[in-house]
Amino acid sequence: MAKLDFISELGIKDINPGGFSTEWLGSGSDLESITPTDGSIIATVKQCDSGDYEKIMQDATSTFKKWRMEPAPKRGEVIRKLGNEFRKYKEPLGKLISWEMGKIQAEGEGEVQEMIDIADFAVGLSRQLYGKTMHSERPGHRMYEQWHPLGVVGIISAFNFPGAVWAWNAMIAAVCGDTMVWKPSSKTPLTSIAIQKIVNNVMEPMGWAGVMNLLVGSSRDVGEMLIHDRRAPLISATGSCGMGRKIGGAVSKRLGRTLLELGGNNGIIVMPDADADLALRAVLFGAVGTSGQRCTTTRRLFLHNSVSEDMTDRLVTAYGQVKIGDPLNGTTLMGPLVDDGAVNDYNEALKIIEEQGGKILCGGNVLDGSGSFVEPTIIAATPDMEIAREETFAPILYVFDFDSIDEAITMHNSVDQGLSSSIFTGDMQSVERFLSHAGSDCGIANINIGTSGAEIGGAFGGEKDTGGGREAGSDSWKSYMRRQTNTLNWSDELPLAQGIEFG
Repeated sequence: MAKLDFISELGIKDINPGGFSTEWLGSGSDLESITPTDGSIIATVKQCDSGDYEKIMQDATSTFKKWRMEPAPKRGEVIRKLGNEFRKYKEPLGKLISWEMGKIQAEGEGEVQEMIDIADFAVGLSRQLYGKTMHSERPGHRMYEQWHPLGVVGIISAFNFPGAVWAWNAMIAAVCGDTMVWKPSSKTPLTSIAIQKIVNNVMEPMGWAGVMNLLVGSSRDVGEMLIHDRRAPLISATGSCGMGRKIGGAVSKRLGRTLLELGGNNGIIVMPDADADLALRAVLFGAVGTSGQRCTTTRRLFLHNSVSEDMTDRLVTAYGQVKIGDPLNGTTLMGPLVDDGAVNDYNEALKIIEEQGGKILCGGNVLDGSGSFVEPTIIAATPDMEIAREETFAPILYVFDFDSIDEAITMHNSVDQGLSSSIFTGDMQSVERFLSHAGSDCGIANINIGTSGAEIGGAFGGEKDTGGGREAGSDSWKSYMRRQTNTLNWSDELPLAQGIEFG
């Protein structure tokens, strides 16, 4: 159990040989946290039931009435202290993320750094929640708009980024004056508890215990309660397109708001003049990073005919050098899939690929031994291969050839998802074509960098079946607030707009 010392560093106690329980308070059934590295139980967590849900929601609702009246820069000061607290726990929290969901330690710690970065961004944002002033057509009148806190924000996060996606929402929502209820993935409950403990270390002494609230429980139980609860005017959900349709439908029925970050089927186009070394590194990280379990994972590669053979050969060689294994081993480049269900999806996808005429160029095997390990796989795809239109959450890369940039863009845009995209080229016309109205139809379009690894300063999100939501930077903060237009009459008259005379 020496390997798990980092968990006790996070304040989670009671380690025993069969995994360990936490002092997390819940009244529902037990939930086991299982590491995909060897299939062992890390911890047993008590889930929340309907009674716990009601208490948590009441706390969030009552705290909102006080938190919204705290000046925004003062709210920013709370988040500044929270960001500093995460700095203290970057290594142990990063290791826990790696051990519980399978990404390598460098990515786990990188995720915590992303949490720190968005906290820093939110601190600055707390002094920049600007509204506009407009000129009124009526004399002696002033017109402007302002933004008010929205209320309780429901945050539903996925296993692949068990900390960062919560932070994108929580840090911004908090400085906007909202409180929140977070329902994490049931595959990563221990990470969420560790994060909540860090939050409590900061919030409770300052009297703000009800601002950020954790709801560990199943989707069919407490998750259903959250998405149907009118006390949560906004539900921000990250997950599959199917999950997004369900949540979007439920929330829209009560005329609530949704911020949806759903599936991606991201593509990279490589032109004849591309820097081959640069493109190779970008494709390798984009396709293999997080074992292909990022929403921004590179799943489709479009190679110009003139470079296709050379680039494919170099990729196959590089894939053969990827070290797969323990995510906490510093030499590992790819850890396990999140669980055996993900391994089954990988196997099923490969069967369909072969049925539809795809050719496995490398990989395609489940590794022997304990843990949910598979080989990263490259597929020589055909243009009409239907499975390439779907998002399989596994390290499977489809390779297509093309003759012209217009053909490549058409193939790229032919799928239902629209999250991230990239082109490698030094040609200005190709760059501008890709970024034009007739170019990439994704929410993110990159030049000479890969599809994954977005910075928090820009708005993150996608179009089409990806859901249309935007999180993190730019003006994404507006999703967490309500706009109000104000007109002030400082004259002694009451003129009407549009020159209307009445009476």
